[in-house]
Amino acid sequence: MREDYIEQALGVVPEPNILINIVSRRVKQLRYSSRPLIESLERLDPEDIALREVIEGKISFELAED
Repeated sequence: MREDYIEQALGVVPEPNILINIVSRRVKQLRYSSRPLIESLERLDPEDIALREVIEGKISFELAED
């Protein structure tokens, strides 16, 4: 994973554990032939694609209330 993508994604999802869960779920989807929600001119790993989707706001999330 690219370090700059991780830092930018943490700006969107400040809790690292939640970011890990979001990215890991999306990586599974991408590996099972889901199409990326972003366009890229460079070849990216599924992890980097998932991080870019978070950064660009293509993936949303909700936190459960206690």
